[in-house]
Amino acid sequence: MCFHKNKKSYKKLSFLLLLSIICSCANETYYEDASNLDSELISLLNINSNNQGADFFILPNSNDYLSIPQDPNNPLNTSKVELGKMLVHETATGGNPKMELAGNSYSCASCHPVAAGFYSGNLQGIGEGGSGFGFNGNNRIMDGNMPIDSIDILPIKVPSLLNVAYQDVMLWNGSLGGSGINAPFVAQNANAIPENLLGYQGLETQGMAGQTAHRLKIDEAFAIEYGYKDMFDAAFPDFAESERYTKVTAGLAIAAFNRTLLANQSPWQNWLKGDYYEMSNQEKKGAILFFDKAQCVNCHTGPALKSNNFYALGMGDINHSNGTVIDQQDFEFKRLGRGGFTNNSNDNYKFKVPNLYNLKSNQFYGHGGTFNSIQEVITYIVSGEKENELVPNSQLAPEFTNLNLTSQEIIDLTAFVENALFDPNLERYVPTSVFSGNCIPNSDEQSQIDLGCN
Repeated sequence: MCFHKNKKSYKKLSFLLLLSIICSCANETYYEDASNLDSELISLLNINSNNQGADFFILPNSNDYLSIPQDPNNPLNTSKVELGKMLVHETATGGNPKMELAGNSYSCASCHPVAAGFYSGNLQGIGEGGSGFGFNGNNRIMDGNMPIDSIDILPIKVPSLLNVAYQDVMLWNGSLGGSGINAPFVAQNANAIPENLLGYQGLETQGMAGQTAHRLKIDEAFAIEYGYKDMFDAAFPDFAESERYTKVTAGLAIAAFNRTLLANQSPWQNWLKGDYYEMSNQEKKGAILFFDKAQCVNCHTGPALKSNNFYALGMGDINHSNGTVIDQQDFEFKRLGRGGFTNNSNDNYKFKVPNLYNLKSNQFYGHGGTFNSIQEVITYIVSGEKENELVPNSQLAPEFTNLNLTSQEIIDLTAFVENALFDPNLERYVPTSVFSGNCIPNSDEQSQIDLGCN
């Protein structure tokens, strides 16, 4: 009997030993493969960064103000950033509506909700005249009780606010910003965008111009009524009181906060800092493609994996996605891309290189929202075949060509962009509440129900 027990124990021990050997060999193979992928990727980073390596691609911490790119005319400080954080989400800023019934129901974050990675969660961002929120802004629709020409709906896909500190000009056509690459065009566009004349960079200009464009009202009366006066005083002590509670200072605070919206907790960022277990082998293979065969790094580089350049990739416009166009003249201006701003036909149909972080938070891609998955838009870009017949072939970027990627390579590349570039903790950038006590980021009746505020 005892011998029988010992025999069973021996067989069990032998099995466990064999299993241990198999698992050990498998782990050795895994680690060997992972190590080779890490080494190859590190080598590619050196090649694509003038030998600066991983450091060239690392985003700073959001409170490391000295390391965050900023407008010298709007230096970052904690008081300014905290004020901007509140103003971006405060629906009481919606104080200049076309229709009184929509007042105080929308904010900057209506079109840039954190739940959608600071993109719009639906095809078109809707400020005033929007109803509902859904899960991540995906169910925000036009309010049927308002005339359609009173609704603030954007005729182009809303870009994300993530990593915008790394761009000098704002919007798909780069029309906002009064310095840098926009300096030669400021005077000729003065009537269209007067805020550009103030000489600030794109984010600061957007913070100001956006208030007018999207029917916000931030002034001394607002600051006093909703309790923001002390925050303005702390953020702008060097401004005379007569100039301290204005569209300009509000814009500067909004821009300061937006500069801190960095996707610095994504697996890719952690890998860059030396935690090589943060990415799967498939994501590492995708990253290798990104920095090599797929040539993504030619346009998407630096810590934000973007640039201030403009390219024509022949993508469709919002009307190709059955989007709503209210102002046809404004739509024609925007569909020309950079050329609509510069009045240079050589710039027609060229759009700014977009952010790639947290793309999977929304379901529309391209300036016209004509793609519904990350893999779909990647497949399009590496194919080199345009979808918009209005774009002349002569305007297409030389980089837009068939790269002959296999189906598996496209899948691997998608895995890197979709997962490794996803920061899962963006809620850290949202206040728990705003001083008005309103629902955020929207406070219309349906949004209150969707968001559980009522």
